[in-house]
Amino acid sequence: MSKTTWRTFSLPQEIETQQSSGSPYREFLRVSTLSTGVYSLPAGANDLQAPHDEDELYYVVSGKARVRIEDEEKTVGPGSILYVPASAEHSFCEIEEDLTLLVFFASGGPDSE
Repeated sequence: MSKTTWRTFSLPQEIETQQSSGSPYREFLRVSTLSTGVYSLPAGANDLQAPHDEDELYYVVSGKARVRIEDEEKTVGPGSILYVPASAEHSFCEIEEDLTLLVFFASGGPDSE
């Protein structure tokens, strides 16, 4: 995809595609400076992700949980926006309601076709 190409996405459609994929995370956009995807965790699940090499932004679409970033914990729910700096230890815990997140990574890598 060239830098001049723009695209639109339907969040409900991207969530449906991710949830039917059988994988907790599905990327739907990758360009040289940004990667975006949908991440879902069911209630009671353990979030086993490791720190990432890129800054990250989460938008909570639905659900309720606590998030632990380094030594702090906070409750998050629909509409919460979380910034996680590169290499920070973080995970979602005490997932009370199925959690669906829109995720933005600051550096995507090579453009996808």
